[in-house]
Amino acid sequence: MITRPTTDASGPRPRPTVERLAADLTERGVGDPLTDEFVTWLSGSSRFRGFADTYRDKIRKKLRNATDPATVRDVRAEILAARLLLADRRFDVRFEAYGSGKGGPDLTLTFRGNETFDIEVTRLRRIPDAAGLGATIMAKLRQLTPSTPNLLLLAADAECAAALDVAGAVRGLRGRADAKGEAFFIARGFEGSRAFYDRFLRLSAVLVWCEAADDDRATLWTNGSARIPLSDDAARACLASLRAAM
Repeated sequence: MITRPTTDASGPRPRPTVERLAADLTERGVGDPLTDEFVTWLSGSSRFRGFADTYRDKIRKKLRNATDPATVRDVRAEILAARLLLADRRFDVRFEAYGSGKGGPDLTLTFRGNETFDIEVTRLRRIPDAAGLGATIMAKLRQLTPSTPNLLLLAADAECAAALDVAGAVRGLRGRADAKGEAFFIARGFEGSRAFYDRFLRLSAVLVWCEAADDDRATLWTNGSARIPLSDDAARACLASLRAAM
């Protein structure tokens, strides 16, 4: 049985439909911190409420399969990114449009009705060094689609934008590829440097997003070698959305 949470005079009481939807998504009941956070998010945005209702089965399944707190926070980062992007009405956002469990990107966006691109969200559980950041980028290249622009969103709980040198990590990877460091790439699941480059050219941009930061919450690195670039307008809109206050 779902009970209505108590509220004080500081704000309106959430509608029961919002509470039911939040509890349905998390399967934890009202009073659980994640459920209560979802109630707040759902109450504050009709667009996000529509998104959550449309994809409730996928969201619920993903949270159900999150068997530890860190994995739950991974899923939370995906949902929060969608919520912030939906605040810009120029964006339509789909969740796991290529199907769940198929290794595709988390979000598919359409900007101004005519530019479609994919976003893969990865939460950094710790701040990596240059080698670790390069490894994270490499691991995500396999999930990038060949026919649309692809944005990799690196999310972190801590203030990290200044600490993450995406350009430096990419230079390191490209240096190894240029030097024909085949063993390095084969050990990481690629057939060699050429296979790495083929995937790397699908990467349009990397957006580093630090939820806890007060300033410089999000920074953007653009891949000038991408086969299909993300438009400047769409990139700026993503950056502004992720810089917005929670």
